Amino acid sequence: MATVIERYAGFAAGLRTARLDDEVRRHARRAVIDWFASALPGGVLPPATLAVRALADQVGHGRATLIPSGMPATGQAAALINGTAAHTVEFDDIYRDGLYHPGAPTIAAALAAAELAGADGERLLAGVVAGYELSNRIAVAINPRHYDFWHTTATVGCFGAAGAASVILGLDAAATAHALASSATMAAGLQQAFRADAMSKPLHAGRAAEAGLLSARLAAEGVTGALDALEGPRGFGAAMSGPGIDWEAGFADLGRDWTITRMTFKNHAACGHLHAAVDAVRALADEHGLTPDDIARIEAGSYAKSLEICGNADPKTAFEAKFSLPYCLGATLVVGSVRHAAFEDAALADPRIRAVAARVVHTVDAGCEAAFPKARSARVAIVTTDGRRLEKFAPTRKGDPDSPLTDADLADKFRELAGPVLGAARTAELLAGLLALGPGRRVGDLMAGAALPRAAE
Repeated sequence: MATVIERYAGFAAGLRTARLDDEVRRHARRAVIDWFASALPGGVLPPATLAVRALADQVGHGRATLIPSGMPATGQAAALINGTAAHTVEFDDIYRDGLYHPGAPTIAAALAAAELAGADGERLLAGVVAGYELSNRIAVAINPRHYDFWHTTATVGCFGAAGAASVILGLDAAATAHALASSATMAAGLQQAFRADAMSKPLHAGRAAEAGLLSARLAAEGVTGALDALEGPRGFGAAMSGPGIDWEAGFADLGRDWTITRMTFKNHAACGHLHAAVDAVRALADEHGLTPDDIARIEAGSYAKSLEICGNADPKTAFEAKFSLPYCLGATLVVGSVRHAAFEDAALADPRIRAVAARVVHTVDAGCEAAFPKARSARVAIVTTDGRRLEKFAPTRKGDPDSPLTDADLADKFRELAGPVLGAARTAELLAGLLALGPGRRVGDLMAGAALPRAAE
């Protein structure tokens, strides 16, 4: 009987020649647009900039491209550095049901593989869809237990990257299976890495992209892996989740129900576990014309993981602030949004934000906890200085599949994040190219368009 990996490999290999439904292709383009929106600003920040220096022997030559510098790099270095950049500003996509950010590792590996292979946009889309579909399902199978200790983007991201790279490099089903098997034994990434002010969390995504691409390239040359690495008694599932995993559920609608059409594209530049509370506070402030001076107390009830990961009421750095629900609620009222400006030095030092954050009471709401992880909700009450109690329940987050960003919203997000890096003209050109992603245009040309003008000229 075929193993779990062999079955997913057969599906992925079939996408090399299958004609994807137009709606699936549209959602794959949206995922790629969102990836560039996150990776471009992340590429000018540490740890991506530090990784360029650390890997100097792998940068300045090669057939892949670093963005936004436009520097050539080896395939592995490009996957690592671009994947890291895509997860740095906390704006990359989410597969809600799997507690997983598939885009950062999967698309970074896919782009590097496409440049190595001289592939066009159509092959890139096929690889992206393959990587998302198999890794999203693996993420659902092993969670929520896996997420207690492991960062799913670091671990399952290896499978997304390997699946995407295998399709783009033209591996058959047997070789794809060995790529996935090798990536299973490379998968790691501890949650402790983002419980402190460290740069390891974005590196998780880059390392997964690198591991997946490496696994596919090795498999192309005949390197084999343990094909029962997912369900085996000493395999990935047993070691990193526990007994009773329903691997079969992932195959029930594979190839018919496309998870890539149900992605969350973030509307706020912070941890997704605090978004619903931000949405609720923003709605109440808009509805009642509230200012920071009107706030006596904010009661924010959400699910346990939100409190566990985002409960820091006194963040000291921008990284910590992105994982602080109290700080982000303060920024919502003072800055007006939880985007780039909310994490600049001036905002971090703003006493008005800190004053509001100190008035936030963050608790676990029983209803929100019961709905998690299928829904990321929050129940918020604002008590005003004149004695009013204003309540709002956010059953989901803006950007989730049941409240999605429109294509226009996504384009606005892209321009907001890419514009300061590339300039308005080049940003518009790149967006047009991404919207038209398909057959006939090499991915290498697309990557050149994602580079700073001085690097591309």
